[in-house]
Amino acid sequence: MAQPQQVRAAWAFALFGVTACATVPPPGPEALPDLLARAARAPHPRLLWAEGDEAVVRRRLGADQDLEQVYLHLAASADATLGAEPVERIQVGRRLLGVSRTVLKRVTALAFLHRMTGDERYAARAELEMVTAAGFADWNPSHFLDVAEMTAALALGYDWLYDALTPDGRATIRKGIIDNGLRPSQKGGWWVETDNNWNPVCHGGLTLGALAVLEHEPELAAQILARALDNLPRAMGEYAPDGAYPEGPSYWEYGTSFNVLLIEALRSALGTDFGLRDAEGFLASSDYMLHVTGPSGLYFNYSDGGEGRSLSPTLAWFAREREMPWLLRSQRRDLGALLGRYAPAADDRNRLLPFLLLWSPDARDDEDDPPRHFVAAGTTPIATHRTGWGDDDLYLGIKAGSPSANHGHMDIGSFVLEADGVRWAIDLGSQNYHSLESRGIQLWDRGQGGKRWDVFRLNNLSHSTLVVDGQKQRVAGFGAILESTDDHTTVDLGPVYARQLAAARRRFELHTDRSVTVQDELVAGARANTVRWGMITRADVAELGEKQAVLTQDGEKLAVQLLSPPGATFRRVDTATPPADFDAANPGTSMLAFDVEIPASSEVSLVVRFVPGGNAPPESDPVTR
Repeated sequence: MAQPQQVRAAWAFALFGVTACATVPPPGPEALPDLLARAARAPHPRLLWAEGDEAVVRRRLGADQDLEQVYLHLAASADATLGAEPVERIQVGRRLLGVSRTVLKRVTALAFLHRMTGDERYAARAELEMVTAAGFADWNPSHFLDVAEMTAALALGYDWLYDALTPDGRATIRKGIIDNGLRPSQKGGWWVETDNNWNPVCHGGLTLGALAVLEHEPELAAQILARALDNLPRAMGEYAPDGAYPEGPSYWEYGTSFNVLLIEALRSALGTDFGLRDAEGFLASSDYMLHVTGPSGLYFNYSDGGEGRSLSPTLAWFAREREMPWLLRSQRRDLGALLGRYAPAADDRNRLLPFLLLWSPDARDDEDDPPRHFVAAGTTPIATHRTGWGDDDLYLGIKAGSPSANHGHMDIGSFVLEADGVRWAIDLGSQNYHSLESRGIQLWDRGQGGKRWDVFRLNNLSHSTLVVDGQKQRVAGFGAILESTDDHTTVDLGPVYARQLAAARRRFELHTDRSVTVQDELVAGARANTVRWGMITRADVAELGEKQAVLTQDGEKLAVQLLSPPGATFRRVDTATPPADFDAANPGTSMLAFDVEIPASSEVSLVVRFVPGGNAPPESDPVTR
């Protein structure tokens, strides 16, 4: 636990750049005791959704058919839960997280529906769920995310349903929050000071719990909040300078959701967020999320991320805060399909869905299209290019950075490519953690020789990048984006192939005819090298020649032409069945590849061109130098 003077120093450092230019500087840590004392006297509900604001939501639903769909989905979810058995304490490997998330999904939906309808069945069923969870022996503090999400679930239910709960139920739930959530956190852990998603999730869930029971445990609540405000800036620093989240869009959704819950909880209970909202790059991260979503609706899923996108209450908060409703354009476009991916009661991924109705701004169609090019520096630099914002436009996502980043893969220099509504170049994404941990894989050992890098989906053998002499990328290397403009991006790959190649650069270029070239400039060291170029795809390789392949998928075609070097020829590599028995299968995928021999101390250019529609230009087309 940081001492008060340490808290003051950390806040002053973290918020200096914000408060210097703010019209009214946010309060400092010395204001916390008075703010908490005032909040403790306030009635429930005091977290995120004030009493009487149900009318605001009703008006919003009446004016927005898209949000009406979300409400109907939530009602179906709550109704399905009425007949379901309460959760049991069933731990899977290291984690109770699935149980915590189910409780969070059920309680938020039930509590929301009770407040919107007054139907006592929803409150009674939420109380049963929370009392059951409060009665668990513990919430698995060895994996503290489990504790954080369960604490958030019971805190929101306790606060939102306070007057509707029975006295005994209220006391039991409160005891669960304190004994299974807040007190175990006093032991601390690596999550307290980390800069990854565990920081906002854990501090966010505990902050909700502390504010919910504030009047009963004022000293404990003060400690929890001071610690959160002291350490959250460590994680929020990862959004700087441009908003790119190092762990990818899926983990942006996770970590940032709890970051926003924490900010909104502070605002609603204490009247201030202490300047956290304005941390460098934080608001800009919503631009990042817009640009890492392709025209197909899939994420640019580098690192341990998945392609699939869900409805994002968090992005709705950013759209409201920035007065940019068009940040939600892709969600509104395919809202029905997104809702259809989630069973009303069984799926926990929509566990914060009520907040989409609380935070969504009014829809507007008068906004200009955003820029077509995005580039961001930081822990994990990326760049994206697109020819427009239509469903069939071309899209290119480019990954730089280092495998050493949290949740990182050996994917430096890899890319995803979309055209005509099809994702042609793909990233396989992550493998289920438990499936590996249960086989003894030390998944979080990111050392060069760690078993993590034997997993096919995580090393460069499975990514659309280079493999030199069958070796893995260097974990300690960092591939910087050297330049990025509207039509091209260049990445320095040399550091991630240190002691393999003397130099390596990869340049991506968009041409006016909607074609794309990927050009590698490689320099061998004192010995010869064999380099494999590869691109992972779900498409059928309908035609495979020495210098050209034609891919087909969903009735569309993409020509892939090998322009350089002269002696290289395409081949197809099976990726559906990976080499090790612990690897997950990748059905329906393959790699288009070719191999190049580079003599010692010599240079070579690898140039591949992608042409949507399948009509490839002649080999004599110019090569960028």
